[in-house]
This record gives sequence, C-alpha cells and structure tokens, in this order.
Amino acid sequence: MQPLERLVNLVALLLDAHRVLTFDDIRERMPEAYEQEDLDTAKRMFERDKGILRDIGVPIEVMATDAWESEQGYAIAKDAYYLPEIAFTPQEISALFVAAHAGREGSSAEEAVRKLLYGAQGGILVGVSGFALATDGVPDARLTAAAEAVAAQRSVRFRYRTSRGVEGERRADAYGLAVRGGSWYLVGLDRDRGEIRSFRLSRVSSDLTDVGEGSVPPEGFRAADHVQVGPWGPGEPQERARVAFSPEVAWWATKGLQGAEVLKERADGWVEVAVPNGPGEGLASWVLSFGPDAVALEPEELRRDVIRRLEATLAVR
Repeated sequence: MQPLERLVNLVALLLDAHRVLTFDDIRERMPEAYEQEDLDTAKRMFERDKGILRDIGVPIEVMATDAWESEQGYAIAKDAYYLPEIAFTPQEISALFVAAHAGREGSSAEEAVRKLLYGAQGGILVGVSGFALATDGVPDARLTAAAEAVAAQRSVRFRYRTSRGVEGERRADAYGLAVRGGSWYLVGLDRDRGEIRSFRLSRVSSDLTDVGEGSVPPEGFRAADHVQVGPWGPGEPQERARVAFSPEVAWWATKGLQGAEVLKERADGWVEVAVPNGPGEGLASWVLSFGPDAVALEPEELRRDVIRRLEATLAVR
C-alpha cells in the first residue's frame, strides 16, 4: 500500500469509527497497511503516520478505551476536524446580497462572491443564473425579504408548515440567518411562544410581511446555535426518543450530543437516554450504527423503523 493511500485510509477509519480504536483494532481493519509480522515495526510505522497526520492538522487524539482507562486507543475529534457550519451576521448578509446583485455578469467581483457563497455546506448557489440566491427551493424574493428583515431588525408575519405538515401563522422578530445541510433558516423570537425559534424557509408558504419594529437579539446571539443538528438530521427536533445503550458504549455514545439526557441506569448496566428525535430515518440509522449495543425503546414509530431495517438486512442475506 502506498503511503498516501495508507494515510487517507487511516483518517477515514478513525472518522468512521463509533468508538475509540486501539492499535490492534486498527491493524485488524487495515491489514495491508501494517502487515509487518514484527509488532514493534508495525507500531513504529503507525506512529510515523500518526505524526505526519498531526503535522498537517489532523487532530488524532490518544484516549482511554473505557471508563477505567485500562487501555489507550485513538480517535479523531470530529468537531475539531470538520469545518463549522456557515452562518452570517446581519451586516455580512447585507454585504453579500449587495455584492451578489451589484456586479456585472462575469466580473471578478461576481466570481469572488460565487466562490465565497459556495463555501456553505450544500451550496448556497445552486446552479441558478443571474446570481439568484436559492437553496432547498426557497424563492429569491423570500430569501431577500428574510435578509432585509434581519438587517433592519424587523418583525415579520408568515404562514409556516411544520415538519409534520401542520400549517399555521407565525410572527417572529428576525434575528439572523443560518445554513444547515443545504437549507436556509430564519432564526428569531417567536412572538406567540415567547422564545427563540428557527424556521426553515422552504417551509414558509407565504410572503414575509413586515409588521413593525422587532426586538434586539440577546447579547452573544448566534443564529447557528439555534438551528440544531444531530442524528435526527438538520432543524429543530419535534420530540424526544428513548434509547438504551450497553455498558460498553453508554459512557461515550451521546457525548457531545446536544439535548441528550440520561434517564436511568438499569440493574444490568444498560443506560437509558432521552435524545432529540425529528422526522425522517436519521435517528434509526444512528441507533443501528451501534449494532447490538443500542436498543430503541420509544416512540413506537422509531422501534418499527429499526426493526423494519433489520428485517430487510436479514432478508438480503
């Protein structure tokens, strides 16, 4: 195996792993990379590879493999490895919109703005002409109206359809815009609920109507902090699910998962945890990724989805 291929495979393995991997685990999964019969020779090669990756900025960490710290392994901190989601302040939004609509077609300014906006996950520009800023099916006029409301700190009224298909009227003081998973979200104070909420613009079914002066965002406000993302997918989760984890994975399974809450530790050592749950199949895939070390308890729809997938897998085999 060529050195570059070995380094790429090592990074991919550590990023894909759901637990801390020991050197023996790595050697077992990458037999062609560290195939030397002498264990010390193989370990020296691994240490060289680890050093090279750290030198170029890959955050490989040495961690305990269990709560008792009886053995050490390796992992890549995903929050340090991946680029953060892109979000914009009102001033940045205004500047980008002006730049995007002001330059002549084919000008260097237009090209610069295109490159900047394409840096957002999923692509803020989706191959449309004339610099029409659109993603996830959001009309230009609606996105522009949202940006203007944020920049001017206005309150807007609109019709909104939830992920469950329930439509109603909303009024929100526009605080910011954020991009998650290729979708635009307007974040602001929901006047009816009295708390900050995020609204996916592709689910807005009417024009954004200016209904007056809005309120000022709280100190330290960041729009991206209010657009949750996790195993359930992007956006705000609509409910909570209950999942049980085995003692082998319970101590790390939900580490860093926003909104996760330990409910109880059972006599058999399994730990029941409440986690955010949204529409779609994302959470079921996440539960299944732990294999026999995770069991979906509720809601019933989640259990049925997990069982259906397991039965489909067995049928293929």
